[in-house]
Parts: sequence; structure tokens; C-alpha cells
Amino acid sequence: MKRKFIVSDPEKCTGCRLCEMVCSAEKEGEFNPLLSRIRTVQLDVVVNTSLACRLCENPTCVRSCPRKALSVEEKTGAVLVDEAKCSGCGWCIEACEFGVLVLHPERKVVVVCDLCGGEPKCVEFCPKDALEFRTAEEVAQRSRGEAVRRLLMESSRE
Repeated sequence: MKRKFIVSDPEKCTGCRLCEMVCSAEKEGEFNPLLSRIRTVQLDVVVNTSLACRLCENPTCVRSCPRKALSVEEKTGAVLVDEAKCSGCGWCIEACEFGVLVLHPERKVVVVCDLCGGEPKCVEFCPKDALEFRTAEEVAQRSRGEAVRRLLMESSRE
């Protein structure tokens, strides 16, 4: 089975941060973006995107944990945190090249997107359909299609 992860389309994302609110409500029972496992970032004045765990094939976050508190769920590829083992040292946060792991502000343990059991609520409730739950192959195919469309548009202008 090919692993799916959450992908954000910056052309559709308005920066509303509803994904953060939905995530914190689902995972923590309250509307607080600091408790979210997805982050909305502003790339420039008008471009926003949301970031969640990319389900790396061989996650540096898991390898870097000195207490072995992180593991990978076999079926979905989601990174799981054993809070009883996590000391909140932050090594996994530093190791993540996508910057998607965060320290829970109250419990002082790492939190990361677990894909809501395969049905991410942030994707479900995104009002602009800027979030998708896709495989790497699907993302690559879409990117190739967009590149071809741009090339065709550029060549038609000449």
C-alpha cells in the first residue's frame, strides 16, 4: 500500500487556519492552534500553505530520538509518539527537515500528525479544498501536469 500524506496547495490556501482549529479540536478537545499537528505558514505577502508530517520513508525524527519514543505505524506510515518515553528533549524536532513536529506547550512531549486514523479532519473541513490526502506519486503526477500546462501556455504566447 502506498502511503498517503497531507498536501497543501498554496494557490488555494487562504491562510484561514481552520485546519489548525479542526486539528486541535479533534486531538485536544479545544480550539487552540498551538495544540495543532498541522501548521499554516505564510510564504510571502499573499501565499500561504499548511504543513503536516510527510511520512518520510526512513524518518530522521524517529532515528534521532534517544529514548526511542517515536515509531512508525506500519499500515499508514504515521509517526507515533509514546508519551511515556518522550522527555521533550526536542532532538526529533531539530531532525525533521519539514519542521512539522512540535512540543506540546503543556505536556512537554512531542506531537505530530497521526492522519486521524487515515481520515484527516483538516482535509475534510478545509473550506477551499487546499488540503488533499495523496500519495507521493499522485503529488508528482499533478506537478508534472501543471508544469506541462505552464509550458504550453508560455509557448502559445510566443
